[in-house]
Amino acid sequence: MLIPGATYFFTVNLANRRKTFLIDHIDLLRDAIRYTRQRHPFLIDAMVVLPDHLHAIWTLPPDDADFPLRWRLIKTWFSRNLPRGEHRRSSRVDKSERGIWQRRYWEHLVRDETDFARHVDYIHWNPVKHGHVARVKDWPYSTFHRFVRDGVLADDWGWEGDDACFGERQ
Repeated sequence: MLIPGATYFFTVNLANRRKTFLIDHIDLLRDAIRYTRQRHPFLIDAMVVLPDHLHAIWTLPPDDADFPLRWRLIKTWFSRNLPRGEHRRSSRVDKSERGIWQRRYWEHLVRDETDFARHVDYIHWNPVKHGHVARVKDWPYSTFHRFVRDGVLADDWGWEGDDACFGERQ
C-alpha cells in the first residue's frame, strides 16, 4: 500500500545470503543511499546493515509514496558500482541483471507508535539475534549509535544478560 508521507519498515536481502557484500562494501551502500536521498528525499528513522541483509524504517515526504523507486535506485547504484564477479543465474543474465539483490523485499506500513517502537527495537537487536555481536552497541552499522548520541537509548540498551531478546529467541 503506497501512502504519501507514511512510515514503512523494510527488509532487503542479497540474492546470495552467504555473501557479505553489504558490510564489505558499506561505503558503496552509503553512497547509494546518499545518491537516492539527494534525488528523492526520505527520512531514515532507524536502520541496521548486516552482511547479507538490511532492515530500515523510512518516513516519506508528505506528498510522496514512491518507496519502490527509492529501493530500485539504491539497489541499482550499489550493483553498478560493486566489483563484478558474482555468480548469475541464466534468468539474471537474460535480463542483464547483476544478481546482487533479491528482486523483492518486505515492506510493512507502520501503524502507530507502538508498532514503530517494536520495529526500532527489532532493527537494533538484529545483529545480536544473528550472532554477529553479543551486545547491540558492538555492531557498527546501526542507527543504535545515533539513538544513544541523541539520548533516546542508553549505551547498554538491550543488555540484560541471557534474557534479552525483544520478542526473539536465538
